[in-house]
Amino acid sequence: MKNGEYENVEQMDADLTLMFENAKQYNMPNSSIYKRALRLQQILQAKKRELLRRDDEDGDSLLSSDAGSTKRKSHKKNIKKNRMKALYAAVTDAREVGTSRRLCDLFMVKPSKKDYPDYYKVILEPMDLKTIEHNVRTERYATEDALMDDMKLMFRNARHYNEEGSQVYNDADILEKILKDKRKELGQPPEEGDVGSPKLKQRKSGISPKKTKYLTPLQQKLNELYDAVRNFTDRRGRRLSTIFLRLPSRAELPDYYATIKRPIDMERLRSHMAAGRYQDVEGLVEDFTVMFNNACMYNEPESLIYRDALMLHRVLLETRKQQEGGEDSGPPAVGSLVREMIRNLLVSVLGHQDEEGRCYSDSLAEIPAVDPDTPERPPLNFDIIRVNVERGRYKRLDVFQEHVFEVLQKARRLHRTDSEVFDDAVELQQFFIKIRDELCKNGEILLTTALNYTLKHLHNDVDQEKREKIPKEIEEDKEKEDEPSKSSKVKNLPSEVWRPELQTDLVYQQQCTFANTTYYVGEYVYVQPSEANLKPHIVLIERLWEDEQGEKWLYGCWFYRPRETFHMATRKFLENEAFKSDYYNRVAFSKVLGKCVVMFVKDYFKLQPEGYKDEDVYVCESRYTARCKLFKKIKIWAVPPSPVRFVPRNVPLPVVRVASMFAKPDLEKLEKISFVDSSSFVDKEREDVTTEVSGAEPGWQYYEQLHYNNMWFKVGDCAYVQSHGLSKPRVARLEKLWVQNGTTFFFGPIFIHPEETAHEPTKMFYKREVFLSHLEETLPLTCVIGKCMVSSFKDYLSCRPTEVAEEDNLLCESRYIDSEKQVKKFKGLKRFSYSSKVVEDEVYYFRKLIVPQKEASPFLDKKIEELEVKLADIEDGDDDMDDMEDDDEGIETPSMPQMQTSLTSDMDSMPYTPSQSTPKIKGLSKKEGAKRKINMSGYILFSSEMRAVIKARHPDFSFGELSRLVGTEWRNLEAVKKADYEERAAKIVEQQERDRPALKQASPRSGTPVGSRIGIVPSPSTMGMINQTMTPMSGMMGAYGPHYMPMQGPHDGLLSVAPMSPYQAGGPHLSPHHLQQVGMPGYPGMLHHGMVGAAVNGISGSPAPGSFMQQPGMFSPGQHAPPPYPGPGQTPPMFLAPPPKTQRVLHSEAYLKYIEGLNSDSSTVSKWDQTLKAQRRDAHMTKEQESRLPAHWLKSKGAHTTMADALWRLRDLMLRDSLNICQAYNV
Repeated sequence: MKNGEYENVEQMDADLTLMFENAKQYNMPNSSIYKRALRLQQILQAKKRELLRRDDEDGDSLLSSDAGSTKRKSHKKNIKKNRMKALYAAVTDAREVGTSRRLCDLFMVKPSKKDYPDYYKVILEPMDLKTIEHNVRTERYATEDALMDDMKLMFRNARHYNEEGSQVYNDADILEKILKDKRKELGQPPEEGDVGSPKLKQRKSGISPKKTKYLTPLQQKLNELYDAVRNFTDRRGRRLSTIFLRLPSRAELPDYYATIKRPIDMERLRSHMAAGRYQDVEGLVEDFTVMFNNACMYNEPESLIYRDALMLHRVLLETRKQQEGGEDSGPPAVGSLVREMIRNLLVSVLGHQDEEGRCYSDSLAEIPAVDPDTPERPPLNFDIIRVNVERGRYKRLDVFQEHVFEVLQKARRLHRTDSEVFDDAVELQQFFIKIRDELCKNGEILLTTALNYTLKHLHNDVDQEKREKIPKEIEEDKEKEDEPSKSSKVKNLPSEVWRPELQTDLVYQQQCTFANTTYYVGEYVYVQPSEANLKPHIVLIERLWEDEQGEKWLYGCWFYRPRETFHMATRKFLENEAFKSDYYNRVAFSKVLGKCVVMFVKDYFKLQPEGYKDEDVYVCESRYTARCKLFKKIKIWAVPPSPVRFVPRNVPLPVVRVASMFAKPDLEKLEKISFVDSSSFVDKEREDVTTEVSGAEPGWQYYEQLHYNNMWFKVGDCAYVQSHGLSKPRVARLEKLWVQNGTTFFFGPIFIHPEETAHEPTKMFYKREVFLSHLEETLPLTCVIGKCMVSSFKDYLSCRPTEVAEEDNLLCESRYIDSEKQVKKFKGLKRFSYSSKVVEDEVYYFRKLIVPQKEASPFLDKKIEELEVKLADIEDGDDDMDDMEDDDEGIETPSMPQMQTSLTSDMDSMPYTPSQSTPKIKGLSKKEGAKRKINMSGYILFSSEMRAVIKARHPDFSFGELSRLVGTEWRNLEAVKKADYEERAAKIVEQQERDRPALKQASPRSGTPVGSRIGIVPSPSTMGMINQTMTPMSGMMGAYGPHYMPMQGPHDGLLSVAPMSPYQAGGPHLSPHHLQQVGMPGYPGMLHHGMVGAAVNGISGSPAPGSFMQQPGMFSPGQHAPPPYPGPGQTPPMFLAPPPKTQRVLHSEAYLKYIEGLNSDSSTVSKWDQTLKAQRRDAHMTKEQESRLPAHWLKSKGAHTTMADALWRLRDLMLRDSLNICQAYNV
């Protein structure tokens, strides 16, 4: 019903009837479920009749209308099924061009679980064509969209599991395109509401508004996410999402659809939401990310739309984070789960009881903490283990198991095989193994070496101990029988033992009367103690007789109270407990004080004797051997039948154990806890493990496991290594460990973080994701600053090592190829097999696979801040232009000069590094005294020349549309032409730097605005700046503009300054060089400041012609709109920007090499003479050598042919600056 799969009432009625019939068929007729199913079936029939009657009264029955339109529905049903068959056939009939290979062969059935076991761990919803065909044939698909969803799921699974570029991956793309084209060819499917009576349609339309009012939690989250992106506005109130609502037409931007493989806009996202295609929020987030990535891929990095895409992407991620509660629901803390498992295991073992409620661990309380055989070992017993568990000092299950087994093995070693302690130790160890396997699920939850010890190993160990100890115990028993044992005499008991087998003339009786009391065999009596301050002895009557003198006697077994036994002070006893001893003797009835009862432990808590007080009723669970001072549990209660009648208790007695009268709990506990080590964790005992490596160097010792700097390392471990100049330390994998001349080294691959890769700011990464680089380093272990874990995608979703903190668990599923600047998935990391001495990690497997969360690129916020600063003047320039158009419509505009460069339509974009500019200040017409910094670049120079031409050809275009066309022309410009513009811009900046001191001297009020109106500089982007009044295009703007010719004469929309006397503006006379500076052609009076040429480490220099390039940390060309005219009568001071701050670029690798190359015997680090003579044409490098060049120093190769040429140019600039410094300071 929720999914809307019932087309009519009959279908729902059939399902309900089937459910009730199933219940009646499976259950017995007299069962409650059978009766309930019958009753509900009757209610169903009654309700159905009621609905039929109600609809008949209305004149149009819902059921009858459905039945009356059976033919139409059947016809429509056939149409829908035929369409699905046609879509399925389009996929199955597709063949590869040239080879005629069927593209669907690999998609017919799911992969074999035997051949591809990891497939079903990676792919959670497998799908194949056989399943889809079955669903079509059995009419499982309610709509055509359901079929399309399964097809897309199948193709998405293929792309997710297989590598990009593989045959299956490519076939999935081709088949999906064929499927979409076929559906487009078939046209829209028939609507559901086309069939049926008008009244039925009216009834349905009346119900639908009620359904649309209810939104599922998923729909609410989707709407919230969509509205947050759609309604976001900047500080000026401009809605950034307007440009992303619709895609541009193919006629307007044909190259867009050639560049972007998956075009998408917000209207399409909204239609997907309405159709219910998103199964979770992540699907919508993924489509939004694709849309923003398309905008960044097609547009220039400095365009306004590029910044808008980044800002909306950030809004999307922030809203998603708020929906999740501000904190991502990451995986559970594995360490706490393992400690909880250990705690549960200890509680289960210590609380393990027998059938009578006796805890087996009570008898083990007597085990000493210090082993008498090995006193040098740390003390250990259950109390110490309990303290360690309570303090959470066990991180590994195998360490906890070793401690428990050590206590139990010590108990077996120190006691006889027939003792209670020995049996209890064996029982506890068996129970420990059983509960351990249940908690770990035999390695499905916790994979640990502790599982290697099984019940079979325990039984073998116990049998071996018994074979060794039993012969010795037999010899000890013989020795004690031969010599009188003092221990056989118990205090306050008769010293002479009377033996009934030696008395042959006695006649025994079953009962005897003494002092008006009748005693029977099997009863228990109190016997007078030898000392007055002791309690009476308890004796079981086994024989009764009268001697020749007429004196009456009894013979029986003595039962000891706890204080009459020899035991440890830590032992606990049941209330009123007595122990059956091995002492038998006779007693005269004159010493009998009264009757009592001793009950077996199995009966004591459930039954009670009639006619006896509670204090005269005792419980017996064990026998006590005085000779060996041992307790042993009684299994069979072998005593004469008792004449006492037992009745059930009203309420069973609780099992209560009390401490010994000799116990000193406080002192004992303090003493045992004092033995506990004060360290934070109980670590696993390890040792250095050496290994042999083929082809090893002489004197090098390789290790599998090694202790270094208070840390244990083994091959295959990952660690953080010191990384100079990076925000995060890099990660290395230790694939080899060796000691060379007393220094420990390791060799392995290096993992890098996302901020070290080249990617678009809209790209998203998994949390703590790293990438396998091409670097493989040999480093000393001294550079390791901590350990971590790098897991594959499959392992990261399913498990964690127990000793690694969650923030140190990293995910790696891809390799970063630096030469191609691409990320590609790889199969997995190398796995290692260890020897038995190496301690392997314990791994905890989650009961349910976690869903790793993605986060924004580390470049996102930084890039937005850079673009906000850079584009601030563009936006303010737009405001200023609006003000000037309103206030100064009569300003004369001079003619535009002849174009100096020809433009082509060849597509050759040039990467552009964002400039470093000052924060924006609103238009000076509104805020007097505000300073503006103009950053010159090749694009700004090009746009100043091109804008008027485009304005003349398209006078009706808005400011944003003109900027888009300017950006398109710039993108289509040849690389040589772009380099020429950049070179000219660099010369302009150099000229301004040289003229700055003169300008400062000529200006009476340096730093204040000059009163001159100059052109508004457009945005350096493919889009330019969007006017608030323009009609928005899609998020990926830019088009081929038509060819144009250089124009002469004034043009509307281009504001410039004609050569005129400054007195026209009402100001004093200025020198001619103040009016005509070296700047933009045709823009007299326009000043450009603040550009420093190629600079490294704060040393500035001027680039040669055609060699302008941008380095990290350098000031790059930018743009600032100049201020408007001041009012009449004001003194127009000259505007001067402050000099740029020097920037330092620290390259850690070069700096380290510099330190390593210092030598007191040489005045230079390198071979200086060879360096001066070296030239590019004389240097020939292989591809391998070129791949090792520090290409990451430069963002792009600029106007140079190769990155090597760019680095040579950088070298020439640095060398020239170094020589200039030497010459200037006479170094």
